[in-house]
Amino acid sequence: MNKQKIYIETYGCQMNLADTEIVQGVLKKNGYEFTNEAEQADVVLINTCAIREHAEERIYGRLGAFRAIKKHKPNLVVGILGCMAERLRSKLIEEEKIVDLIVGPDEYRRVPELIDNALIGEKGIAVRLSRTETYDDIEPYREDGISAWIAVMRGCDKFCTFCVVPFTRGRERSRPLQSIVNEVKSLYERGFKEVNLLGQNVNSYRDGEYDFADLLSAVAKAAPTMRIRFTTSHPQDFSDKLIYTIAEHENICNYIHLPIQSGSNRILELMNRTYTVEHYLERIEKARKIIPGVSFSTDIIAGFPTETEEDHKMTLEVLKEVRYDGAFMFKYSARERTKAWEMGDDVPDEVKTRRLNEIIELQQKISYEINQELIGKQVEVLVEDFSKKSKDFYMGRTDTNKIVILPKDGLEIGDYCIATIVRANSATLFAEKAEKIEKLPVLQNTYEKN
Repeated sequence: MNKQKIYIETYGCQMNLADTEIVQGVLKKNGYEFTNEAEQADVVLINTCAIREHAEERIYGRLGAFRAIKKHKPNLVVGILGCMAERLRSKLIEEEKIVDLIVGPDEYRRVPELIDNALIGEKGIAVRLSRTETYDDIEPYREDGISAWIAVMRGCDKFCTFCVVPFTRGRERSRPLQSIVNEVKSLYERGFKEVNLLGQNVNSYRDGEYDFADLLSAVAKAAPTMRIRFTTSHPQDFSDKLIYTIAEHENICNYIHLPIQSGSNRILELMNRTYTVEHYLERIEKARKIIPGVSFSTDIIAGFPTETEEDHKMTLEVLKEVRYDGAFMFKYSARERTKAWEMGDDVPDEVKTRRLNEIIELQQKISYEINQELIGKQVEVLVEDFSKKSKDFYMGRTDTNKIVILPKDGLEIGDYCIATIVRANSATLFAEKAEKIEKLPVLQNTYEKN
C-alpha cells in the first residue's frame, strides 16, 4: 500500500469541492494518506478553476509558493487538476517546469497512476473529455460534517458565448437518480444536515423519464429532515414542475440561484443565454407566487463585449425590479476558445470597473433593505461553524441562505435553532438569542397547479 501523503488545495466553485472529494476517494482507495500541511506532503495537488482570469492568476501565485518548497524537497510532486489543467495544459508543462502532472475533470481515475509515474520522474498529462464519465461508482471521501456536495451531473450543453465549461468539462451527462438518492441516504444516516446538488446547469438533469424535479423530490423524501439545496439553475429550464416541487417539500430550501447575467435582451442574445428578460421576470414572479418566502440570488457580468451605457442601465433596472437577496457580480473576463473571445474585449477596463461598482452599490443597498426587514423576526438557522471573528459565537444559515451570527446559548454545531434577529447589514444577520429545536419530517401543503 502507498503511504505517500497528499495535500490538496481547491479553488473555484462547489463543483470543484465535490471533484476534490472524488479525487480523495480514488486516492484513499489506492492507499494514499492526506495532510493539511503542504510542507509535510509528498504530493501537492491544486484543483483549479478557469472561469475567470483572476482565478488562474491565483493558481500561478500558488505554484510560486510550491516552487519554494520543492527547492528544499526536490522529490515533491506537483499536480494541476480540473478546468485550468485542460485549458492550459501546454503552457503549464512548458513554462511552469515545476508541474509534474496535469489531470482534467474526466480523468480523475488515473490520478494514482500518474502520481506513481511522477514519483519516478515521469511527467504526465491526462485531459481527455468524456461523453459518459460521471464517477457514479466512486465513493467520495468525506469527513463527518454538516454539509455535503453531490455532483448530480457533469458538463454543459448550453454553450454560453462567454463560458469555457463545455470545453473544460465537456458535454452534459447525468448520474442515475437512484445512485444519488442512495448517496444522500448514506449522508443522512451519517448525520449530515444539508446536501447541495450540483451541476453546471442542474435543472437540465435527466435520467431516462426522470427530470431534476423528480430527483429533487426523491432526495427530499429520502432525507426528510435534511436541508436540500441545489445550484446552478438556468432560466430556460426553470420549469413550473420544479417550482411546485420546491414548494411541496419543507426540507427543500426556499433559495434559488438564478443567473441573469445581463438585463439587456441584446446582450443576452450575444451571450447565447436562450431566454429574454421578460421570460426571466415571469419565472421569478411565478416562483414568488408559489413558494412562500422564496429568496433569489443571481450572477451578473459587467462590460460584456459591445455593452453600451443603455445596456448597463437595463441591468440596474432588473436589479431594482427583482430585488435579489444577493448576487455574484463580476467584470467580463475574456476566455480563449469561447465565441465571446472572437467578439473582442471592447469595453475599456475603467468603464467595466465603474459599471461593476454601480451594480455592487445598488445590490448592497437592496440586500441591506431586505435584511433590515428581518430585525425583530425569528428565523430558523442551521448552526454550521464558529464565527470567524469569535469562538464565543456561531455562524449558521437560514433556509433562504442568509448568514446568521448567533450566541452559543447551549447550542452545538449541527443544531437547528430559532434565532431572533436584532441587527443586520447587507451580508449578515445578527441574533441576540437562539433556541434549539428538533427537526421533524414534514411535508408542506401542496399547491394547486394553475
